[in-house]
Amino acid sequence: MDELVREWTAQLLDSGNAAALIAGLVALVLVLNSTTWLPLRNVVTIAHEGGHAVVALLSGRKLNGIRLHSDTSGLTVSTGRATGPGMVFTLLAGYPAVSLLGLGGAWLVTVDLAHVMLWGCVALLAAMLLAIRNAYGVLSILVAGGAAFAVSWFATPAWQALCGALLSWFLLFGGLRPIAELRRKRSRGRAPNSDADQLARLTGAPAGVWLTCWFLIGLVALVLGARWLLLMPQV
Repeated sequence: MDELVREWTAQLLDSGNAAALIAGLVALVLVLNSTTWLPLRNVVTIAHEGGHAVVALLSGRKLNGIRLHSDTSGLTVSTGRATGPGMVFTLLAGYPAVSLLGLGGAWLVTVDLAHVMLWGCVALLAAMLLAIRNAYGVLSILVAGGAAFAVSWFATPAWQALCGALLSWFLLFGGLRPIAELRRKRSRGRAPNSDADQLARLTGAPAGVWLTCWFLIGLVALVLGARWLLLMPQV
């Protein structure tokens, strides 16, 4: 056990892993600090609503549009059967999408494909822009897409990797906080039409079950993503 701890410590002191660790600490502060979390939560909302939209299309539903609001809430509207697997999976997808995107980004950074991650973000945001139906949503997508494009086009590979790691960490940590926030809102009776409550009405499984599932998915993604970013050999 001591030998394993020494090996992990040596890996963490590697320059690449140290940079990833610092990026993780910065991301954690950004998520925990209310002042920075409020504006940056838009990034999480974009990923959340994008998850709803992608799964709605994959399940055969028609995507009518996405709205992003200045209070960092969002709404994805699709048409199709009001019940059944398509609707269930569409509602289910939002919260895990954030953590899974962070996990995917962590893997790409680890295998030295941060530029692919950044260009993927630009492509996904460009596609999402076509479905946005309000001015604030358009502005949010353009700002996020512009930032990803600027890093992918102008930054050196080292800075691309660092920014990719920071974004991955932010999504991994940021995927968990909204679940905790929703739990608190529900305990005060302030979110009767949340994704969890709609799933409860559709499936009969209590909303708490869905909250627990989302939290566990996010936690597993965080642990695995952290291992990839910190403990695997740098490419």
